[in-house]
Amino acid sequence: INEIIYRASFLISAPENKIQNINSQLKDHLEIYDNYKDIESELKRLKQKELSINFLKMENQKLRKLIDETINSNEVIAKVIIDRESPFLKSIIINKGTKEKLKIGMAVLDEVYLVGKIIEVNYTNSRVLLLSDLNSKIPVILEPIGMQAIVSGTGGDAGKIQYTKEEYGNEIKTQELIAYTSGLGGLFKPGLPVGKISKDDINKINFFSDFKQFEYVKIISHNIEENN
Repeated sequence: INEIIYRASFLISAPENKIQNINSQLKDHLEIYDNYKDIESELKRLKQKELSINFLKMENQKLRKLIDETINSNEVIAKVIIDRESPFLKSIIINKGTKEKLKIGMAVLDEVYLVGKIIEVNYTNSRVLLLSDLNSKIPVILEPIGMQAIVSGTGGDAGKIQYTKEEYGNEIKTQELIAYTSGLGGLFKPGLPVGKISKDDINKINFFSDFKQFEYVKIISHNIEENN
């Protein structure tokens, strides 16, 4: 009798289980479809953004051509071999030097983000002063408002914005501002991302890179050729 009851229960429950499985699969398909729609929308947005970026690049090239100015860049990848961190000094040692034609003042990047500059060069290694060091000061431009400023190191994880104009105070508070190298003084190539202005403190900048997590960095040099 038990055998008959168990087998009958199995046969009776089979359609219900099948329906539950179908419902579960249908739900999974619907979730995948929703994710696909979200990804499709995001891809469309990124393509539109890419078109805008390409347009700006072409405009930039045209303007530089008008003033007979071209920027040539060279890149070198280096490994971080020593991290010299102290309350007053934020620097790293890399395994490339004059052998690879590195020079004092060259910009050092973490992928695309500026993290410092070379301040000492030997034949096979160099020392990099990080943006967070107290002695670090670089000219930047705050976008999208186009305001010139100076980013200074504080010895901590964040930087400080200096020499900004008071009339821009409201615009800084109401917009999300990104700091890029301005290229003033010819020290750094213009347009290198540095950090984002803090919403809690308009004089504070949060750097894009975590200076404690470096393994490899990129050193770039650039020279501006001007015919006129």
